[in-house]
Amino acid sequence: MSLQDCWILIGVGLGFCLLGLGGIFWGRHEATRYDTYLSKQRDLREYVEHWPERPQPGALVIGGWIAIALGFVLAVVGVVFLWLVTRPV
Repeated sequence: MSLQDCWILIGVGLGFCLLGLGGIFWGRHEATRYDTYLSKQRDLREYVEHWPERPQPGALVIGGWIAIALGFVLAVVGVVFLWLVTRPV
C-alpha cells in the first residue's frame, strides 16, 4: 500500500465521521421541528399518542452513528497502515 493510499483512507474515514455528525444533527433537528409542528395543532392526539409513528428522524440519528463508527474504523486503519509504511526497517 502506498503512502497516498493511506492518506486517502484517512480522508475517507474523516469524511464519514463528518457525514455522521451531520446526520445526527439533522435527525435531531427534524425530530424537534416535527414535535413543534404537532404541538401547535388543535388536535393533540397524534402528539400525545405518537401514532402513526414517524421513524425518519430516528433513522437519521442511527445512520449517523453507524457512519461515525465506520469512519473511525477507516481512519484508524489508515493511520496504522501509514505507520507501517513510514516506519524505518
